[in-house]
Amino acid sequence: MPASWPAAAYPSVAALRMTGYFLSLCTGAPIVSGMKSVAGVRAGVAAVVCVVIALVAALAVDGRLDRHWILRGLTLVLALGCAAVLWNGDGRKARPIIAVVGMAMFGLVFPLSSTSWSQPPEIEFALAVADDAKAAAQKQASSAVTVADVKAAAEARGGAIGSLKTDRSPTVRGADAYPLIVRAKAAQGRPWACLSFEYGLNAKVRSC
Repeated sequence: MPASWPAAAYPSVAALRMTGYFLSLCTGAPIVSGMKSVAGVRAGVAAVVCVVIALVAALAVDGRLDRHWILRGLTLVLALGCAAVLWNGDGRKARPIIAVVGMAMFGLVFPLSSTSWSQPPEIEFALAVADDAKAAAQKQASSAVTVADVKAAAEARGGAIGSLKTDRSPTVRGADAYPLIVRAKAAQGRPWACLSFEYGLNAKVRSC
């Protein structure tokens, strides 16, 4: 600073700080960036939680059933898309609300409901029949489960294999070869499940 210039011509450090603080309040730049950083952290955490829930929910389904990996993957992509919208945080105030609702639906409700609904009574019965038939085959030291093993296991539990023979449907289907139709009640038709054994002792059950 030249000696001829008055000291008052140079603002103090405190004055510069106060000016910067006032400008930040007026422009809102640090506040907006802070809000974006918080929204980004929340969106990242939500995305990780969605991925964990999707994997845990899928692996919780019995391995002998169809886990619907493609459908679960598409739903996870939608949930991550909602997380990206939440991370952006720009636009109307309704966008974060829509993003949160979307993550709740695609990242939580759908995976858990798909897992909880994966074993209706007819599927549970077919799984139990598969366990009994496999145990019978292993007891006989057989390397494969036969149709006779499945039929005996189903009848022992009060069910039957094959479609129910009626006047409208006199032809019995799914009683002679895999996949077999397994019915929980011998005198009742649908609902039923289809059971097959792959590679000898590996059961596969699906709705049919």
